[in-house]
Amino acid sequence: MKLKNQVQLITYPDSMGGNLKALNEVLHTHFSDIFTGGVHILPPFPSSGDRGFAPLTYLEIDPALGSWEDIRSIGEHFDVLVDLMVNHISQQSPYFQDFLRKGRSSEYADLFMTLDKLWTDGEPVQADIDKMFLRRPKPYSSFQIEESGEEERVWTTFGKTDPSEQIDLDVRSELTKQLLRSFFENFKQQNVKMVRLDAVGYVIKKLGTSCFFVEPDIYLFMDWVKELADSLDLVLLPEVHAHYSTQYKLAEYGCWIYDFILPYRVLEALINRSGTELCLYLKERPAKQFTMLDCHDGIPVKPDLDDLIDTTDARKIVDVCLERGANLSLILSEEHKAEDGFDVHQIRCTYYSALDHDDDAYLAARAIQFFTPGIPQVYYVGLLAGKNDSESVQLTGEGREINRHNYTMEELEQALEKKVVQRLMGLIRFRNTYPAFQGEFSVLDSADDVILLQWSLGNQRCTLTVDFQSYHSAVHYVNEQGQEEQYVI
Repeated sequence: MKLKNQVQLITYPDSMGGNLKALNEVLHTHFSDIFTGGVHILPPFPSSGDRGFAPLTYLEIDPALGSWEDIRSIGEHFDVLVDLMVNHISQQSPYFQDFLRKGRSSEYADLFMTLDKLWTDGEPVQADIDKMFLRRPKPYSSFQIEESGEEERVWTTFGKTDPSEQIDLDVRSELTKQLLRSFFENFKQQNVKMVRLDAVGYVIKKLGTSCFFVEPDIYLFMDWVKELADSLDLVLLPEVHAHYSTQYKLAEYGCWIYDFILPYRVLEALINRSGTELCLYLKERPAKQFTMLDCHDGIPVKPDLDDLIDTTDARKIVDVCLERGANLSLILSEEHKAEDGFDVHQIRCTYYSALDHDDDAYLAARAIQFFTPGIPQVYYVGLLAGKNDSESVQLTGEGREINRHNYTMEELEQALEKKVVQRLMGLIRFRNTYPAFQGEFSVLDSADDVILLQWSLGNQRCTLTVDFQSYHSAVHYVNEQGQEEQYVI
């Protein structure tokens, strides 16, 4: 499948009207010419936690959200992207539940990383764990087997509970490969076009390493999964939060990657009213990337921007966001914190709130994103210029809920009336339809407080100018008649 170089939407299946049928209606009614690049539907599968990211299976859709028929229907008009949490599956999955009953005699036992697959006696060694990039205090959970009463300890990279809801899969196992193959084949049957490999950086567990993006082992797995995806004409999008050099390795390998650096660089430029660092970055980044400003998690900081940012300067950006209502996700592993203790993993807030609800600043940010080479994605809260949902954070105790508001149809209709949203949709239409975005990109010389980005293809040319002092942004372009025109965003 060939990706369309046009704007995509990111949304939960129930965040724009309450379910997949409502989402389909919303897409056709309001966004048929807006999200021509496709729609990333965050996990619609039966799940036991983490808002869909602890799936029980990928062969079913959560009945509360809809059905595969809804996905196929959306896929008739919009290229659909779904997630595959390739690193783990739910504790409540039929596979792990069978293991909990029968232990090693379960037909699914080899799906999971029992500790004896790492340490021959099954006893974890703290010196090995200390080298690992941890996402929770300890990377395994203990369970009691129902039939034998024996304790089994299995690898669990993620999860806020103990034992974790997210059980790691052993990707070296032929049984796991068979299971993953069945998931991919089902996606193909259900009119899915793209698959995001969520948490793929954690799939290799190897003593003496960080157990994160372990080379060359990770490429052997990627070779296998890419061959599988290619055979089904599915596009892969690996999701890796890591030092930018890791992302660049994936790009050299030939993968599409996420531009997790851009959101911070754009925010930094608008807060500091200087495009110096942003321009330098845009001149050297790989072009084959999905771009975003906001998502269901937060604005990436560490480890994505390690060695790219000064932590003193970064603290100032973080403090501005905190003043504007943000909360933070922090790095747990001491080894991966900065020398001065800076430990911000992600800034959690809506991008509109991070820019202090300034319409012009927000539209300037989106314009820069859309002019940056790659496939642009717009998160549904960002599309609707949503503000921080602090009430939901207080109710749930989950900091990420600040940027996960569910819109009723009435709220959605009201948001679409906002001037800033109408301006954003106009900008998306321009990005989707102007021919030069299929051509050559360049960053033009400019003053420190201005950025000039240009696309050209034959006689077609468009140049974005953003003034970081006034937040005024405009596009000068050549129309079909060959005349110069200005589009004030």
